[in-house]
Amino acid sequence: MGFLKALFGFRPWEFSLAMRYLRTRRKDGGIAVIAIISYIGIALAVTALISTMSIMNGFREEMLSRLLAFGGHGYLYGAPLDDFAHRDDMLKRLKAVPGVTQAAPFLTGAALIQSMNGDIDGAYVRGVEPDTLKKTPIIRDNIEDGSLSQFGIGDYGGNVVMVGDGLANRMGLRAGDEVTLVSPGGSTAFGATPRRVVYVVGGVFHSGVSEIDRAFVYLPLNQAQLFFDREDEWDMVEIKVANPYDIGAWRGQLLQAAGDKALFQDWTQTNGSLWGALQVERAAMGFILFFIVIIASLNIISGVVMLVKNKARDIAILRTMGAGRSAISRVFFITGSMIGAAGTFSGLLLGVLFCTFIREIQQFLEWVFQTQLFPKDVYFLDHVPAKMDPVEVTFIVVASLLAACVSTLFPSLWAAKLEPVEALRYE
Repeated sequence: MGFLKALFGFRPWEFSLAMRYLRTRRKDGGIAVIAIISYIGIALAVTALISTMSIMNGFREEMLSRLLAFGGHGYLYGAPLDDFAHRDDMLKRLKAVPGVTQAAPFLTGAALIQSMNGDIDGAYVRGVEPDTLKKTPIIRDNIEDGSLSQFGIGDYGGNVVMVGDGLANRMGLRAGDEVTLVSPGGSTAFGATPRRVVYVVGGVFHSGVSEIDRAFVYLPLNQAQLFFDREDEWDMVEIKVANPYDIGAWRGQLLQAAGDKALFQDWTQTNGSLWGALQVERAAMGFILFFIVIIASLNIISGVVMLVKNKARDIAILRTMGAGRSAISRVFFITGSMIGAAGTFSGLLLGVLFCTFIREIQQFLEWVFQTQLFPKDVYFLDHVPAKMDPVEVTFIVVASLLAACVSTLFPSLWAAKLEPVEALRYE
């Protein structure tokens, strides 16, 4: 502890001398060229790390926001959904839980969809309450053809369906067209036979999630129950909360409100493989990219070592004038650390500017090369998203500074071990 206190007890003359060494030209025994290379390397490494992690955060945020905007943050199922007499009371209790923004039942099933021209395709039919769909922004705000105005209107929910644009484009469907949905089987007096029902396409939506747009058909819940011959049945109750990333905090309250034998799954469980892959990818990418910072910081070692060799006479004179070993270490430690600090904060500035103006940079490059760098029909986004995490950026800056300081520490300690007599003997 006494050594560390002596090493880091900086004095003004030590800073002055360190800055003088940084400004000294290479031919005069300075490290100007190596210092510049080290500075540029660290700055670019920090810029790359901040930019890459922010873009990954942006893609993850964009993908999860679309996924969560379409589906629920959690799902309740089990025995309480079969208690027809008390289901409505259960919904009221769920909606009354603080932080719950939506509690809505739904029914799902697979079906075949046939257009008037005879095209047939598979579809995933979801029956929802009309008000629930109209309060879902990712559907409501992305109707490309038609509208939601007639969805759920009429006897027992009407006969209007909403279709994803991927499915509609494959089958040539537009708002107002008639389609036939065919269920796998329905119970009749003659046994199980497919059920065929004709519906009208009320609107075509584009959610931006390809799996949804290619296969989903929305039906009013009452119509879905009739179509699948599941009168009054619900598959699950979809729960949405104020903060989907903290859905686990609501588990106990939701189960209590739902009643005995209720089961609950949140979105991190239903999409467990995706969530796990995103977490692993983020950690692995950050770990790999941080090696770039370490490699750039190692350049400081060679620079400081060369400076120590070239300044051996200065070290000897300082020692004979009374400067201690710790003072010599501090001079060269400051020299290397200043390079690392300058590179780190320059990289921070460049990274923040790049992420802040990434859309403008993309537009400029598209203008220069006259091409679309990020096709919307491929990526379902028209720009590269970037979201900086303050905690993550702070960690990158601190880690880079530590890497630079550790790289500087060893040659600065070596400088302190030079003996004045040995240093002057070969001058």
